[in-house]
Amino acid sequence: MPPLDLPSFTRREFLRWCAAGLLALIGRPTPSFSLLTGKISDPHTFGLSLGRIIPPKTEGYDRPSFSANIRKTYWRDLVLPITGVTLGDENPNHNRVWYLLSDEAFVHSGEVQPVALQPQPPQTEISSQGRLFEVTVPYTDALWHPRLTWSVAYRLYYGSTFWVTQAVQDEQGEWWYRIADDKWPVVFFARAIHLRLVQPEDVSPLSPQVPANEKWIEVRLNSQVVIAWESDKPVFAARAATGARFRDGDFRTPPGRYQTNRKRPSRHMAAGDRAAPNSYDLPGVPWVSYLMDNGISFHGTYWHNDFGRPRSHGCINLSPQDALWIYRWTHPTVPLDANYVTAKRGTAVIVVE
Repeated sequence: MPPLDLPSFTRREFLRWCAAGLLALIGRPTPSFSLLTGKISDPHTFGLSLGRIIPPKTEGYDRPSFSANIRKTYWRDLVLPITGVTLGDENPNHNRVWYLLSDEAFVHSGEVQPVALQPQPPQTEISSQGRLFEVTVPYTDALWHPRLTWSVAYRLYYGSTFWVTQAVQDEQGEWWYRIADDKWPVVFFARAIHLRLVQPEDVSPLSPQVPANEKWIEVRLNSQVVIAWESDKPVFAARAATGARFRDGDFRTPPGRYQTNRKRPSRHMAAGDRAAPNSYDLPGVPWVSYLMDNGISFHGTYWHNDFGRPRSHGCINLSPQDALWIYRWTHPTVPLDANYVTAKRGTAVIVVE
């Protein structure tokens, strides 16, 4: 269980801790010296190749600063090579990372989703209970039916996950996956070559030798940091985006003690009128580890890349990779053939200011 006296370090100390290399030791990319000194680093150092523009419109600058001269305008879902990574000035100070796109302009990393283009061989045999798949291209348009090529149901984004119940072939011989929506009583279809079958090793438990009662997670709201502990040893850390206060309500993540006793690999999250401010409709949210009965959870996020400040409706937003780590490391374990698991007890979580 978490100790009553939590280890103490400041946000600045956390960033210095990251730069010192601890995150690299536990599988997380760490900024190189050149990045920390403001020089342009090779994006492949961080596993980056392509970036998708997230907002409806964003600007590219001639240097990594919002006060620089605008060089390019980019529009939603444009996909470009990430050719450099660097730190900008102190604005915004919660996230100073900028991407150089196509060697032509700098865009703030919060407005770019790192993606890949990895077509997959179709899986034509799907078991009756369904299988879990992950989108491996920047985006793909799901249709209400393969014959209705104009009938887009949703745009599915890189890193999102879905429960596929059937593979079907259209009149041209192309394979499609039938996806059973887990929120609405509907189905839609996505091109099979755009989704990858999740394998057992992708979701196998992490640190299974550690007793369950020695694992616990700390969420620091002021620092927007998630830290996983094994007894008194930190083994993982990630920047997060927790709940915020909006014009239409206070959705701040409440401090307290919780546990991850419900988990699912994919969830369609939606709330509010889609035309209203701060409403959302997000299919295929990946790697969901609930910690409160009202649905607040750790989960992967494909609709922004701006971690380090509150901006959610209460949940703890993480990158898909970080959310998967939490999903695999925490209890209960979710079998690959299960789309929902609940248990009496899970991994302890403490949320502090």
